[in-house]
Amino acid sequence: MLTATALSKEQGSRQLFQNVSLQLSSGRRIALVGSNGVGKTTLIEILLGVQDPDSGTVHRPVDLSIGYLPQDLEEELVGSAVQVTLQGASHIVSIEKRLAELQEDLTKSHEADQGQLLEEYGNLQSRFEQLGGYAIEAEAQRILAGLGFDQEQMDRDARELSGGWRMRVALARLLLSEPDILILDEPTNHLDVDSVAWLEEQFSTWSGCILFVSHDRDFIDCIANRVIELDGYSSHEYVGGFSDFVAARELRLTQMAASAAQQSRKFAETERFIERFRYKASKAKQVQSRVKALERTDRIEVPEVADLKAKFDFPEPRRSARVVVEFAGATAAYGDQIVLSDVSFVIERGRKVALVGPNGAGKSTLLKLLLDELEATEGVARLGNKVDYASFAQHLTEVMDLGRSVLQEFKVSIGDPGERNLRTILGGFGFRGEQVDQKVGDLSGGERTRLALAITMANPVNLLILDEPTNHLDLPSCDLLEDALNAYPGTLILVTHDRHLIRNVADALIVVRNGTATWHDGVNEDLLKSPSEPRSAKPTPESSGNRHKEDREARKDEARRRSRSNDATRELRKERNQVEQAWEQAENKLAEIQVLLADSSTYDNPDLVKELGIKHDQLKDQASELMDQYEALVRRIDRKESDNK
Repeated sequence: MLTATALSKEQGSRQLFQNVSLQLSSGRRIALVGSNGVGKTTLIEILLGVQDPDSGTVHRPVDLSIGYLPQDLEEELVGSAVQVTLQGASHIVSIEKRLAELQEDLTKSHEADQGQLLEEYGNLQSRFEQLGGYAIEAEAQRILAGLGFDQEQMDRDARELSGGWRMRVALARLLLSEPDILILDEPTNHLDVDSVAWLEEQFSTWSGCILFVSHDRDFIDCIANRVIELDGYSSHEYVGGFSDFVAARELRLTQMAASAAQQSRKFAETERFIERFRYKASKAKQVQSRVKALERTDRIEVPEVADLKAKFDFPEPRRSARVVVEFAGATAAYGDQIVLSDVSFVIERGRKVALVGPNGAGKSTLLKLLLDELEATEGVARLGNKVDYASFAQHLTEVMDLGRSVLQEFKVSIGDPGERNLRTILGGFGFRGEQVDQKVGDLSGGERTRLALAITMANPVNLLILDEPTNHLDLPSCDLLEDALNAYPGTLILVTHDRHLIRNVADALIVVRNGTATWHDGVNEDLLKSPSEPRSAKPTPESSGNRHKEDREARKDEARRRSRSNDATRELRKERNQVEQAWEQAENKLAEIQVLLADSSTYDNPDLVKELGIKHDQLKDQASELMDQYEALVRRIDRKESDNK
């Protein structure tokens, strides 16, 4: 078990986190969440021993094995995809290599020397069988198949694969190694819906410990049994998945706000006492006692969640024709290889469509047909009249000039800004003040994604094409992007593996699979699941496999139910919190007036007594009314949550 105690870390003059403690032990599947810049990657590197904390300790047993998948893969992978994956079982591969050497030695050795060789061979062969050595290559291929590889890709040199596919190979190698602790930084960034579903199934029965960073709510809900949040101050651990975390965090922040308000009232009373009796000799000891008590007490600070969020906005586009996108019997091919055939659908103005399907099925080809980057061999694929489009893809973050500042890159990329203030636009995307003068090369992956989104959305268009826009974004930014896409007045084509985003934004699906693309009105949950395929079935006893599948589906259904319940009551809970805050403020003012009315000196001023009496009655009625509103809202929330069960 890895144990971290009271970790603190500063970056320059800024405190990333302090007093962070956690335990990584078998069976724990922990999601590490928090806004960009709060130190998630730094904390991971401290746990791995790459960085040292400013204070605190990390205990790592000598025999503990840790596997790590970073967001960006810097190492060069040598060999085919299968060969690299097999590096994860290097101890088994080395035994296999030694067995081959012994076989050769036995054919060449004299009879007198064979006894020792045969003994070593027998021991190694027994060990090889115990470790599952004869099935290890099949297991490597099973893992690669689950992550979307076909046989041809498995045999390709890993250096010839794109960055996303190399990340999958690195993940496959980690899964095959089965370390005691698996640490993953955004593991779903380069996966499609099918591969995410497969990975969820593997992790749901993982016997070791998993610590992972992710912005995918469904993935967190399905995998995590704990959530640790870094909030820019310290860490907070919650039991359960993402929906449990949201509810528990809201309760914690509400309680912190109430405690902070109560503390402020006590401080105010103490300060009034000190001020009133500061110069009375008979009260000197009491005054000094209260002064020291104030100095010793740490003030409760409630995190300002709103400060952690980016804000996305869209300029008003011109009105397009009713038909924005039209496919009529379209077929696409690369040479003699047909990728898509007989694709027919129409996207009308204002629709928000999610494009889903496994990697390699033809989603990118469909977009190339649409944008006239590839000519259809048969049929028609075209944009409608008066359609202006902008498209976002992750490669935009890779072609930025790392030597330019954020402001310079933005200005060069969008062209003539007209009368718009570029700093104001960038501020809407989370780049405020001196941040616009940062070098692009110094930005994190999430910050570069936000800059690329700002460039994409800066000019008014009536068709927006977003390819995996949430990769590298933190959860608050994902929330704001979701709200912005719902408010976007144009037509949207969204390519993403984030099922939560699809569920809450899209009003139709285009499923690309089996050589064609089909239109589906609405968002059918079944279409977001991977179809059952033998290649991804793990060889376990039938009863155990069925039970694991049923358990996983039950967890996913429960996660979706919690997500629906959370979405259905979001506004009501927001209103409830506002009413509760107003109720508490009224109670605080009422308490202050009661203190004044209890003071005998107040009655030296009859007009003041009369005024206080009127205010007291008004505040009492106001507090009573707010209490009734609060209780009514609680009942409405309970009813909605019951309806969503």
